[in-house]
Amino acid sequence: MLDTKVNPTKNKSTGLPRKRFYRARAHSNPLSDSHFPVPISPSHVEYSLHYPQFFPSSEEVEGSKKIQFADIGCGFGGLLISLSTLFPETLMIGMELRDKVTEYVKERISGLRVANPGQYQNISVVRTNSMKYIPNFFEKGQLSKMFFLFPDPHFKEKNHRRRVISPHLLDEYAYVLQAGGIIYTITDVEELGEWMKTCLENHPLFEALTEQELEADPVVKLLSSATEEGQKVARNGGQTYQAVFRRILSAS
Repeated sequence: MLDTKVNPTKNKSTGLPRKRFYRARAHSNPLSDSHFPVPISPSHVEYSLHYPQFFPSSEEVEGSKKIQFADIGCGFGGLLISLSTLFPETLMIGMELRDKVTEYVKERISGLRVANPGQYQNISVVRTNSMKYIPNFFEKGQLSKMFFLFPDPHFKEKNHRRRVISPHLLDEYAYVLQAGGIIYTITDVEELGEWMKTCLENHPLFEALTEQELEADPVVKLLSSATEEGQKVARNGGQTYQAVFRRILSAS
């Protein structure tokens, strides 16, 4: 007899995962310890598992193509999906702390690769705590773009140390960003928007993009539209607050 079993977690017509089976708590404590593998160093990141079309074997990636974009707290992967076809030759990775959400993004990418041969090979996701392990994944000056879209606001003052943008963490982001690399942030919480903007303004290794540069950057247009959170804000007529800054060589 034919096996007529249907996987309820996947859409029968598209083969893509159904989001409702991968829902998780919106808030996670990034300061708590979680049990997941972490590469000892950037040279131990398994590129062949993340990008099999670019790295068909587990050969050394020294001198080869490296990850350039990092979506921190990537959620359900909307930004990665949009960026994938915009920059098809650029390797990018989403970093997400929640296990169910990470699994959803993995299944989504896998389904898109099957449905669109040759496409979406440049994106991947990893479950990790980016507030602790950024240096384990990226070398000095490796990244050209980092994204922080609708991060957890951690409203209570005692929890501000959990915010993913802070003076201390900006030191780490500056380390892994190349000169000219860009940090993109957006939120619908005005106080958090001011916090992130102020942290970036006060850091000696970042400067704000001009209005002309923002207008010319196709990525900026995706910040408020590519993610589930951004789409929800738009549906509700909410306001967003962006801060987009460039990594500079030194203070002027």
